[in-house]
Amino acid sequence: MFNRVILVGRLTKDPELRYTPNGKAVCSMRLAVDRGLPTAQGTGQEADFINIVAWEKLAETCTNNLQKGRLILVEGRLQIRQYDRDGLRREAAEVIALHIRFLDRPKESPAPERVAEAPAGEEIEDLGDLNLDDLPF
Repeated sequence: MFNRVILVGRLTKDPELRYTPNGKAVCSMRLAVDRGLPTAQGTGQEADFINIVAWEKLAETCTNNLQKGRLILVEGRLQIRQYDRDGLRREAAEVIALHIRFLDRPKESPAPERVAEAPAGEEIEDLGDLNLDDLPF
């Protein structure tokens, strides 16, 4: 028997990292995957929204490097989980990630403004409209 899933899509929100009671990292993500079919309105494409779960080091790597909108490839296995909520038996389908590849680069965030701080007891001189071409370095 063979259970392997390969998906390419974009994250619908930032990954969420949690830890199990025994200290294992687990990351939950939701992936939007285009079906390749146009929507009924003719604008855009239909999409499926698939829950992805990553464990341990992969979970921490995803949380530290991914955010909403990033394009990724997920290779893993499909898992159907059963649980009870409010006395009703429910099922949840999710992909347990074995490998994740980042297919794009993170969006450039604006450079943080530099803040000059004077050592204690000193003041910073206001240089006004200084022309940077006049600096010797």
